[in-house]
Amino acid sequence: MRVTHVQLADFRSYPEADVELGPGVTTFVGRNGQGKTNLVEAIRYLSVLGSHRVATDAPLIRFGAERAVVRAKVEKAGRSLGLEVTLHQGRANTARLNRGVARPRDLIGILRTVLFAPEDLSLVKGDPSGRRGFLDELCVALQPALVGDLGDYERVLRQRTSMLKTSRNARGDLTMLDIWDEKLAELGGRIIAARLRAVGALAPHVAAAYQDVAPDGGDCAIAYATSLAEDLPQDAAALGELLLARLREVRPKELDRGVTLAGPHRDDLEITLGGMPAKGYASHGESWSCALALRVGTYDLLTSEAGPDSDADGEPVLILDDVFAELDQGRRAALAARLERASQVLITAAVAEDVPAALAGRVIPVTKGRVGDE
Repeated sequence: MRVTHVQLADFRSYPEADVELGPGVTTFVGRNGQGKTNLVEAIRYLSVLGSHRVATDAPLIRFGAERAVVRAKVEKAGRSLGLEVTLHQGRANTARLNRGVARPRDLIGILRTVLFAPEDLSLVKGDPSGRRGFLDELCVALQPALVGDLGDYERVLRQRTSMLKTSRNARGDLTMLDIWDEKLAELGGRIIAARLRAVGALAPHVAAAYQDVAPDGGDCAIAYATSLAEDLPQDAAALGELLLARLREVRPKELDRGVTLAGPHRDDLEITLGGMPAKGYASHGESWSCALALRVGTYDLLTSEAGPDSDADGEPVLILDDVFAELDQGRRAALAARLERASQVLITAAVAEDVPAALAGRVIPVTKGRVGDE
């Protein structure tokens, strides 16, 4: 799988851009603020319908414009596919697939990417929401249909939490709350089951990647952390029953506080280093190694899922966004050695010398929103 062509209109700093991409390594080089990250952010957007830099789409639309367009051609399994998303100010985004009208979510799963960025340090040092987002992104890459359950869960969660707040002072008929409980538990059970499968599949890849990136750093392990039970079933229906029972148990506290206290939105990905929680115990360098292990492990897992006997959608495109400037020489070399044989790698760097020699390839300058010789 690889991206062969990218076109932008009014995306971030670009009134327009048109870039041809080849296999192997492509490095976009330029000083900070020139637009390098905006390019790879656009490609990433077509993969996950979101940005790794901002929580909403509004900042992605160039100041003063009414909409932004991201368009790309993707080559996979011998076919060329056209993906397009239009981001609108104040209304829902629209999409096209091979020039036909589509829902944006229909594009999920077509282009698979794995992104490394300075923000990844928050996967280890930050709050649980970032780790939940990482897990859900992986689950959708492995099972694209899950994006519907995730969206429905967020909608039901908002409705249920709103009802809890309005019922705080009127403990009358809670029949509707019972209905929301059942729906939340059904969706939550499916999401937790998908996360458990993803963590189980990812864990050995993370452990192996950490040993490569930090061979003297001990053992890195991941596990799914939830308040439902210590020994969790793997079946979605059984997990839904556990969640429903938990919701009934904590309802009095929920009515007092006006928040939903149980469900996948409260869970976490536990990262340990040498048996100790990485958050709070790991040094800065160890934290970087853990974050790299999560991303390299994800790449390895998705690549293994895309083997010759698999129905998966192909080796993911690697995006390394200004990550080498954050790493010492040893971690740079270890990361490059793991990724140098990838089918397509897109790198951004302030100076070409930051990129290890093992990842030498095509270099495209980016200056004041101009890409190459545009």
